[in-house]
Amino acid sequence: MTLTIWVDDWQIQCCGTSFAPGDVVSWTLLEADPEDYADVVGSERADEIDFREEHHGQEEGHVPTSVEVLSIAEVHCRYEIPPGATDKVNYPVPGTTVLVPVNKADGWAQARPDVRFAGYLVTARRVTDLPEGAVARGQ
Repeated sequence: MTLTIWVDDWQIQCCGTSFAPGDVVSWTLLEADPEDYADVVGSERADEIDFREEHHGQEEGHVPTSVEVLSIAEVHCRYEIPPGATDKVNYPVPGTTVLVPVNKADGWAQARPDVRFAGYLVTARRVTDLPEGAVARGQ
């Protein structure tokens, strides 16, 4: 069974380790609320997100999970202050998502016109789900 995992750009930039398809990583996975990602990746893709990777304090009581990375997509979208907003905070603009398949995630992405890097959608498989005889690589 495959999992879809959200990895925030700032989480990996701060204290994460780069990873690539084929690597086995040990992450603290917390259940994801699709509503938290709908504006960034679109409602349909947000519904596919099973977990989010967490490095910072919300993992209490959660044991790290070993997963094999199968594929990685950078997620970019436009951010702006919504019309009529008084807080002057930029929010993701629904419908502006750009997904870019990549061979490595290190927290940094090539700049793209009119959109900003937000994070990664990672397809992975729990190590316990690996086929018999498969060899896990990397960390």
